[in-house]
Amino acid sequence: MRPARWDGAVPAPVLGQAPKRSMIVHPTRLLSMLLLVLLVLLAAGPGAREALAQPAPDASLARRMQACTPCHGKEGRATPDGYFPRIAGKPAGYLFNQLVNFRDGRRENATMAELVAHLDDAYLRDIAAHFAALDLPYVAPAPGRSEASAQLARGEALARQGDASRGVPACAACHGGRLTGALPAWPGLVGLPRDYLLGQLGAWRTGQRRAAAPDCMGTIARRLDAADIEAVTRWLAAQAPGSEMKPAAALPTPPLECGSGAR
Repeated sequence: MRPARWDGAVPAPVLGQAPKRSMIVHPTRLLSMLLLVLLVLLAAGPGAREALAQPAPDASLARRMQACTPCHGKEGRATPDGYFPRIAGKPAGYLFNQLVNFRDGRRENATMAELVAHLDDAYLRDIAAHFAALDLPYVAPAPGRSEASAQLARGEALARQGDASRGVPACAACHGGRLTGALPAWPGLVGLPRDYLLGQLGAWRTGQRRAAAPDCMGTIARRLDAADIEAVTRWLAAQAPGSEMKPAAALPTPPLECGSGAR
């Protein structure tokens, strides 16, 4: 059963507290109201009745998602000069997987765990679909310190070609040629803060972040050394968003079996 979503129109009753007198409707009055609604529907004809029977769009969903803005920014488009990731426009499958991972303990973040602890899968899918549907401009990366050319070259090589000697596939093999992600559940990497990228690769190496088995990113992160993680995160964070930032429609067969990539 999906958790209740209070819309704020009437103060929510407190568990164990008797309802206020203003909230109590006399049975006779309630019956009269129902009869009046029935008469209006009968008089309106079948077309109007069918229209009224259609589920109304959930206009309050965007309002409820305001709880996400302190960290992820307005409409989920966090800027790349902080720590928190942009979630607007990410594939719905990826966002859903992460919400489930926070709820079920595969990702460690006390704030996120608290927010989703009592939400069922259906509600989490609604949240994921809401942010995935947002097609909003990206912010260019903030100017950073001058990176060593050799370090950036190593980072680009890892992102575009990988390192076969270590069994490390290219980032582009799973995250798309433009590194903007792919449907149904591969996230984009361009536009993410460097500190966030660094933190996530570190969390995978130490087991603080996990995904559905087989956890391909955990495997890849453990094959990278600290210098490689430094290089690839700096190169990714320095990439300016392109004119087309939507996830690719599909990918070729991924180089590693990945439990969460097709959800």
